[in-house]
Amino acid sequence: MEAIITYFETIPTLHRSILLVGGIMFFWFLEGALPLFQFSYKKWKHAWPNLFFTLTTIIINFGLAFLLLKSTDWVAANNFGIINWLPEMPLGLYALLGVLLLDFFGAYLAHFVEHKVKPLWMVHLVHHTDHHVDTTTGNRHHPIESVIRFSFTILGVFIVGTPIAIVFLYQSLSVIFTQLTHANIRMPRKLDKLMSYVFVSPDMHKVHHHYVLPYTDSNYGNIFSIWDRLFGTYMELDRDNIVYGVDVFPDEVANGKIGELLKQPFKKYQKPTIIPGKD
Repeated sequence: MEAIITYFETIPTLHRSILLVGGIMFFWFLEGALPLFQFSYKKWKHAWPNLFFTLTTIIINFGLAFLLLKSTDWVAANNFGIINWLPEMPLGLYALLGVLLLDFFGAYLAHFVEHKVKPLWMVHLVHHTDHHVDTTTGNRHHPIESVIRFSFTILGVFIVGTPIAIVFLYQSLSVIFTQLTHANIRMPRKLDKLMSYVFVSPDMHKVHHHYVLPYTDSNYGNIFSIWDRLFGTYMELDRDNIVYGVDVFPDEVANGKIGELLKQPFKKYQKPTIIPGKD
């Protein structure tokens, strides 16, 4: 475990880039071999806006990286945060607890708030208005959302007290799970269900991308499924019944244009519908 922590303390930017690009390529090809849905779309044309937003996310995270480094340096120097206030524990448990809690603040909580605060929901809509969810959808976030997510990660660093090694470990796992859970792949149902007891599985997350409430407001987790189960936001829906998109923003053509997506946060809020008997 010590070797892993040492590696992530100084993980080269090239290695992080390989993880991102390599992951997209791996799941891209896996989607062709084991597709969940047989999409009748031009894969590269669909991917273009998603890859554009992947690039903007990279630029924003790189530009704000100094804040992350300053934050982790401060909590380390001041022995600040939850995991630093607890009794001394094995390094493996320390790292696990750090990643688990960062997953709550940086992913679950951020995601939950984006769904509950109307202006933030309009920003987050860029992610939800993809009508053909695949591995490239995972990084389809408006630049404003990239800043919001980064802010929640910084909040998590201060509250949890995570050193930079655990932050980089968490971010690396987050990239992998984001690509996996959005990938258009058909995992055996029993394996997917078994996985969902601990981690966010592909079928579990795709329920979140169903086009109507209450399913859209469920399964907010990114790495661990514990938070959805603990806070009552876990839901199930047979994957064959899932329809992607958002009910009140059904224009698939507009939802595939970068210009329209960049303007999405500034459009008029549309009240979502709710399935009868499910509200």
